[in-house]
Amino acid sequence: MLQVYLDPCTVNSRKVLAGLDLLGAQYNLNHVDYFAGAHKGRDFLAINPNGAVPAAIDGDFALSESNAILQYAADLSGSNEYYPKDLKQRADINRWLLWEASTWFPSCYTFLVEYGVKPLLKAEPDEAIIAKEIPNWHRLAGILDARLAESKWLTGNTVTIADIAVAAPMHAHKVQRLPLEDHPNLGRWMADVERLPCWRNTQGAVDRALQLN
Repeated sequence: MLQVYLDPCTVNSRKVLAGLDLLGAQYNLNHVDYFAGAHKGRDFLAINPNGAVPAAIDGDFALSESNAILQYAADLSGSNEYYPKDLKQRADINRWLLWEASTWFPSCYTFLVEYGVKPLLKAEPDEAIIAKEIPNWHRLAGILDARLAESKWLTGNTVTIADIAVAAPMHAHKVQRLPLEDHPNLGRWMADVERLPCWRNTQGAVDRALQLN
């Protein structure tokens, strides 16, 4: 069985948990306490030398990177619905996974650090950092908004792992103060994601981490 190592409160850990639930994948969860720094400990570094959650092990095969874990789990579980094997459909999903990791995550993470993490550490957000990033965020959100004007989900009328991946960096959008009202199709889509059972099942850990309850 797939062994998954993560802390459910982090962006990419939540992505993997929600994605595995969507896929109906079988796995065993191994908790890595992010706030205690367990992801930098010797045991975890033996699994993922990058020192970042999540990671996964299947037999003697160790895998890092959240999107790669979802791709692998989809094929391992034989899920064709949420990660189709059709060449063009899969390429469409893959391009959103790559875009999320390289472009969308860093932008959204800026807001999470300033408005989510810093207050937990009793530090003040740096509004200059936000002011510098906000034009880029709106540009990227506009790309998503235009795409989501064409269909219910990112790659068509069926949810896929691409939707889970791209939603994950926005997973605390209220705390992040992301201006979704300026991008109505993106806001509609995010609400649809939040209604998915696989997403709702992962909300508690995020609320506890950000002290929202």
